[in-house]
Amino acid sequence: MPQKIVKGIKTLLAEANAVVTTIPVEQALDLVESDKHVLVDLRDVRELKRVGKIPGAFSCPRGMLEFWIDPDSPYHKDVFNQDKTYVFYCASAWRSALAARTAMEMGLSPVAHIEGGFGAWQEAGGPIENLG
Repeated sequence: MPQKIVKGIKTLLAEANAVVTTIPVEQALDLVESDKHVLVDLRDVRELKRVGKIPGAFSCPRGMLEFWIDPDSPYHKDVFNQDKTYVFYCASAWRSALAARTAMEMGLSPVAHIEGGFGAWQEAGGPIENLG
C-alpha cells in the first residue's frame, strides 16, 4: 500500500514562512559586515564547492543543524551560543524556512532567513566567496 502523506512540503513551507522572519535579499546584502548577525549556510559541501557562499557565513549542513544548536549535544558548535540574530539561507529558501522554524522551536532567537536564498543573492550581485 502506498504511503499517504498528510502534510506535504507546500503546507510545511507555508507554516514555516508564517512564523519565520523573511529578510529581502536587498536587506541581507548589508548583513555581510554586521557583527550583530550570523549568516548560516545550510547547503551541503558539494553545493558550496560548486557555487561558493556568502563571505563570512558559517557552513552548517542542514542535517546537522539540531545537533549543532543544542548545547547538550556532543556535536554542539559555540557559534550557536551568541547573542546575535541568526540568518539562515540555502539555495532557494526552502530548507532555510524549515531550518529557521526548527531553530525557533528549539529556542534559538532571534532567527530569520533570506528570501530567495543563495540564488537571489547571486541575482542581486552579492559578494561570493569561492570555495572550489
